[in-house]
Amino acid sequence: MSGFAQTDAPPCRTDDSRAALTLSGAALTADASGALLWPAEGLLAVADLHLEKGSAFAARGRMLPPYDTRATLDRLAALIERERPARVLCLGDSFHDRRAAERMDRGDMERLRALTASVAEWVWITGNHDPEPPQGLGGRVAAECRLGPLVFRHEAQPGAVGELSGHLHPAAALALAGRQRVRDRCFATDGAKLILPAFGSFTGGLNVLNPAISGLLTPRFDVLLTTRGRIHRFPCERLSPDAGR
Repeated sequence: MSGFAQTDAPPCRTDDSRAALTLSGAALTADASGALLWPAEGLLAVADLHLEKGSAFAARGRMLPPYDTRATLDRLAALIERERPARVLCLGDSFHDRRAAERMDRGDMERLRALTASVAEWVWITGNHDPEPPQGLGGRVAAECRLGPLVFRHEAQPGAVGELSGHLHPAAALALAGRQRVRDRCFATDGAKLILPAFGSFTGGLNVLNPAISGLLTPRFDVLLTTRGRIHRFPCERLSPDAGR
């Protein structure tokens, strides 16, 4: 006879598109989209949208498809519709440069205004690309945002505790069985701070083993790798540097 009690409860279901983590006592959820959720506060945070990056490159003669803003807004709108947050925090570099709003399609501009109006509070945290986010889009601008035990800012600060940031576009790579290699965006955390992946469509990522990222974390840190709509946790010991590094 089994040593487990018999119940009529349905079997436990897991959702591999999310991962739970705790930072300074706050129960958070990392989503495979690259967004961070704080359910107790009704909060959704995203980093590094880099809206109008494509048009910025085009202006310098590097022709990229001009749809990055729309694709990013599509993903963000779907996330807000699904989660219904009361508060949205954008952790800096939401716009690729100071003139991004001037290049933005009118329809995309109106859609962005509708998104900011759809939640009780929207905060544009300033970044190095957008130290003065465009006006007239709704929401408020702040250098950082402190809520309970957590602080949300653009750039991580050495030694900070309870900190959530963006800026570095973390990505992780690891070798799997059969010499297969996976590389994708990730969250990086050492239990004291959390660095979010870039949410924007054209943003790419910097390997977390690069000292620019690993130097901000304790020697033993974890990543939450987002790939193919799923999220997987790995210790840093499992990770690989990029080729030629």
